[in-house]
Amino acid sequence: MKFRTDPARTVLLTAGLLALTACGTTVAPGAGPAAVSATPSATPGTDGAARAAAVERHDRLFPEVAARCAGKAETLPTGASTPAELPTDQAARKYAENHGYKTQARLTPAAQCRGDAHAARIKAALDGTDGKGMPRTTEELRALLTGLGYLVESGDVFGSQPQYLTFVLSIPESGPCVTGYLGAPVKIEAHGVYMEGGCHEPRGGH
Repeated sequence: MKFRTDPARTVLLTAGLLALTACGTTVAPGAGPAAVSATPSATPGTDGAARAAAVERHDRLFPEVAARCAGKAETLPTGASTPAELPTDQAARKYAENHGYKTQARLTPAAQCRGDAHAARIKAALDGTDGKGMPRTTEELRALLTGLGYLVESGDVFGSQPQYLTFVLSIPESGPCVTGYLGAPVKIEAHGVYMEGGCHEPRGGH
């Protein structure tokens, strides 16, 4: 038994297949073929170029940090971004799951170097090398950090007493985060952003 081919039916089927294969592709109104959007994995150079430009801006702002971290890799070693397995012990596993929101992004060698360099830079200023001594109020701490070239936003400096003053900063342009505690002793450390975003430790889990 032979089937007859209907030219009109063939055209309709072909058009339908073309429409299906185009699903998921977005074109901006009035844009040509070059404006077709792509997933991040399809354009790996875009984020890399933006990141490199941000690092260059950072290096112009903080040349001494740039000199210290020259040559450090801006990417994680192969396999370094693989999440750690959860503990097999049920209690430990539950604890890890409940506190997963505190997970921080891994830092590349370059980002870790920049963070450590900024932490040391701030520590030196807090040690009173300029003769002013340790800040005793949030206003004094904010002024010190601002004078060092950091953007201090609302909520980045807090604490009711000198020994409890704390700050959380995002290093301009390139990151990472730097958190400091003016207790005894002073503790300042660099870290990646939290899973839920930002440099401030989330206050609750899921």
